[in-house]
Amino acid sequence: MKHVVDLIKTSQNIVLSTHTQPDGDGLGCQFSFYWALKKIGKRVRIVNPDRLPRKYLFLDENGILETPNTLRSSLEGVDLVLIFDTNDPELLLELWNSFKTHSKNICFVDHHSALKRHPLDPEKNIIDVNASSTGQIVFELIKALRVDFDSQIAMPLYTSIIFDTNYFKYVRNSPTPHLIAAELLKHQIDAQKVHRHLFGNHSPVKLKFLAHILTNIDYEFDGRLAIVRVQKKDLDRLGLEADETRDIIDMVMDIESIEAAALFREDAPSQFKISFRSKGMYSVSQLAQSLGGGGHEFASGTTMNGTYVEIKAKVLGAFEKIFGS
Repeated sequence: MKHVVDLIKTSQNIVLSTHTQPDGDGLGCQFSFYWALKKIGKRVRIVNPDRLPRKYLFLDENGILETPNTLRSSLEGVDLVLIFDTNDPELLLELWNSFKTHSKNICFVDHHSALKRHPLDPEKNIIDVNASSTGQIVFELIKALRVDFDSQIAMPLYTSIIFDTNYFKYVRNSPTPHLIAAELLKHQIDAQKVHRHLFGNHSPVKLKFLAHILTNIDYEFDGRLAIVRVQKKDLDRLGLEADETRDIIDMVMDIESIEAAALFREDAPSQFKISFRSKGMYSVSQLAQSLGGGGHEFASGTTMNGTYVEIKAKVLGAFEKIFGS
């Protein structure tokens, strides 16, 4: 962390980014750190591969976020790019080449396992796989910079902690997420607003969609594995965003009898985003990496090209190795 802190202190023009299809952890880190850096006089921008999903619009009431299609100015002359909640350059899409071309320094701040296909220098990046969220790392980073917390900094970071622990369901047997949340709540943030946007924003259309999805779950390996399929035509027909499917796999994991789950979301013809979850008996991190992805030990994912039948067969083959071991 010291190396990154020193880089931040000596940098004036800083860009904050996160992975494509951003979620509450990466976005919360970005907006919290944006206001922290502004407080110490830095010139800061948030530039992401994708626009903000609807449920996170409350984080950007000032219209700060930029995408490659909405850049307000060139990225030339950037001193430092901080990339949150991923250590995979491929998840930056076209922005990665722009950052490499125009920025003097790039640092990843993340809590996912480092990828074998993209090893990182531990002295120049912050990767803490023991942290329950990237927000937990950013909390310590802000402390190390000796920036005083206020409501603008605290609210997005609280969002990060709450989102990635799924309301403290996944705290890795650590009191730290609870202690951080308690400290952030001292700064007059509207916690109910955060909870409402993250977990209480289902529309009637979304509920109809969930009813359809949850009644069409496939069970494999004698009911130990649940398979969920989300088709793009259904999302388009109902006007739902891809981000609105994130919570489905967590609902499926509440089924008592299963040990793991896989959600196949069709993002484009012959292209699927696949999310894996495990209740703890089996690791899905190596499984995801074997299929070109990555993530946590019990929550990971990948993107694969091909027909649903072809990809499902590959995924089942990978799970067969896990369940058979």
